[in-house]
Amino acid sequence: MDLTVIVVSYNTKQLLFECLSSVYSETKEISFEVIVVDNNSTDGSIEMLEKDFPQAKKILNSENKGFAAANNQAIRIAAGRYILLLNSDTKILDGAIDTIVKFMEKHPDTSIVGCKLLNADGTLQYSCRSFPSVWNLFSESFFLYKLYPRTTLFGSYYMTYFDHETARRVDVVMGAFMMIRRDMFEKIGLLDEQFFMYNEEVDFCFRAHQLGLQTYFVPEARVIHYGGSSIESTEKYVDQLHSTQLLFLRKHFGGFQLFMAVVLKYVGIGLRVVVYFVSGLLTFDVRWLQKSKSYLKAFVKSW
Repeated sequence: MDLTVIVVSYNTKQLLFECLSSVYSETKEISFEVIVVDNNSTDGSIEMLEKDFPQAKKILNSENKGFAAANNQAIRIAAGRYILLLNSDTKILDGAIDTIVKFMEKHPDTSIVGCKLLNADGTLQYSCRSFPSVWNLFSESFFLYKLYPRTTLFGSYYMTYFDHETARRVDVVMGAFMMIRRDMFEKIGLLDEQFFMYNEEVDFCFRAHQLGLQTYFVPEARVIHYGGSSIESTEKYVDQLHSTQLLFLRKHFGGFQLFMAVVLKYVGIGLRVVVYFVSGLLTFDVRWLQKSKSYLKAFVKSW
């Protein structure tokens, strides 16, 4: 079999329906299977799967195991030569999966490949980034990537300077759509389950990079990514995002580099507490105040 498509779902019934419908309707030139891992949804997702997608294999968890662990469950039983990790809040456009498989067939030096992600309105969603570094964390912590997004000096972390119109080798592609050669898992192992949600793709691509394996971004394949569908609250999102970033730093950095990186992460989180709080006061917008509160809780918890 050419490909195994793995979709992890948690209370995303309607989005999951649209995602799987697009996979089956837009993937016509390869042989593939779909494995859906449900992390104990309570919104009728399981019933919908049984009714509308009986051909898909299903793994039904009795608890929310997180993104990495759930994907690993499916990877262990996958039959495809390639494995696609696909978010449930995505919609495949114009044969994007076929396009990526063809690219990997023509470029056997590629190990991980991502596509161009789009917002619901069709605008560009930044789809790749550079690995964390002391400089990138400095640019992020002090909002420099926001002030000077089109410069490689300050925009390198999120690659905001890149127009996303050319195929190129990159450090990281976003986990919303990440196609991987099956033998990759034999070389570097499965996803690290310490990452409950977020930054597991950064860790995986970094481990591949350490072995000299190549990650590519391919703009000819386009996928809508709605984003944030399984997030229960801003507070949990902020907590998971920054705690997993700190986990990555402590796992892969050491010595003075680790010290500086962690300091910059705390400075960045603390600065956002202040900036968002002041923004809320000046604009009378309670959402900024709630965001400030979420970052304050993340700051305290991370200690």
